[in-house]
Amino acid sequence: MQLQYYGESNMGLVRKNNEDAWGMIPELNLFICCDGMGGHAAGEIASSMTVEEVKRVMEDNQDMILAFIENGERSGHSKHDLAKLMEQAVQSACIKVYQEAQLDDAKRGMGTTCDVLLLTPETGFIAHVGDSRVYLERQGKIHQLTEDHSLMNELLRRGKYTQEEFEKTPFFEHRNALTRAVGVYESIEVELFDFSVLPGDAFLMCSDGMSHYLTPFNMSQALQHENPEDIVKEFIEVSRSGGGHDNITGILVKIPIAEDAAESAIARAAEINLSLEVLHHIPLFQHLDYRELVRIHNLTAVRSYSQDELIVKEGEEGREFFVILRGKIRLEKDGTDIAMLQDRDHFGEMALVDKSPRSASAFAAVPTRVLVIQRRDFYNIVRYEHAIAVKLLWSFVQELTKRLRMTTKELSTALDAEEVSDLVEELPHDEE
Repeated sequence: MQLQYYGESNMGLVRKNNEDAWGMIPELNLFICCDGMGGHAAGEIASSMTVEEVKRVMEDNQDMILAFIENGERSGHSKHDLAKLMEQAVQSACIKVYQEAQLDDAKRGMGTTCDVLLLTPETGFIAHVGDSRVYLERQGKIHQLTEDHSLMNELLRRGKYTQEEFEKTPFFEHRNALTRAVGVYESIEVELFDFSVLPGDAFLMCSDGMSHYLTPFNMSQALQHENPEDIVKEFIEVSRSGGGHDNITGILVKIPIAEDAAESAIARAAEINLSLEVLHHIPLFQHLDYRELVRIHNLTAVRSYSQDELIVKEGEEGREFFVILRGKIRLEKDGTDIAMLQDRDHFGEMALVDKSPRSASAFAAVPTRVLVIQRRDFYNIVRYEHAIAVKLLWSFVQELTKRLRMTTKELSTALDAEEVSDLVEELPHDEE
């Protein structure tokens, strides 16, 4: 896996020292961006210590990483294993920074943001703490993959305020205060994220001294350059021209499309993009943004069924939700066909929240490919991803309300028809 990459840090126009730090281990496809905080150059110490400690932990486990890069989960290591390793690396850095701060009152309270990006041929991994950012540019569209751990974001995410309400509160002047930072306390909650990667993807890791000045327009303009160095230097110039109020750091990583693998890369990209598009149009996921939708996509497995193959059986406990990518599925109840589902249709969503028996059997009417989400995986994301959980449960309420109204309407229509039938029967008939 040959990557193209470039990183650079600039002091900016206001600060007297550079508290940002960045690093990479090219042979492991590993990239790190940190933005330190604390007086008397303590932020500079925190960020550089974190970069070095993350590199140390990852290098100590390079056999696992290289095996996964080479063979994926066939290596005997899972995606979960790599994500936990990245978490371990950041936690180890947190302990070291915290312990260093306890030795010197001038360093007490120092800390740093930290973003770690690890790329493998099919999967990318991010460990995230703070308000430095990771962006993805894919097929001309730019997506922010990380969410700032700031006071404003935290209060908005919890639903305490709307954006307009928050701007009128005393907290607004502290809106960028970090709610998570490496080294301030002895441990830290690390946000972990894995996602499918595609040839042609480009990633920008940057401190807030750069992201503060980025817009969809100037990002799109800069990303037209082929050379990662040209892109990073343009982003730095944009940030300095905008005021350069903070240190400025950026790392640009590109996954080129290999000529000998172009056909398979295009096919894989088409399937992943189709999956994301299909999920996006399902009512259950309608309120999710791109980053959240990718998290749902990570739960899915793709299955193929041959013609007339049984998919689910009437009366069995439901544990899975199905979305049709390509093909047709015939629904049968009590031996009678009741519906034919096609591309982008879905069924079984109630199996995600209860253990009721399947109300119908499902058969592949033609060779069919489906996305499948297991109940246990759905429960895990609802349990740990609170913002996603609220959106999913709200969608469930909307869908159930819609179905209740339809059922009530159908029942009312049936009752009205029965009353009319009864009245007709009660009418006097002419005697012959």
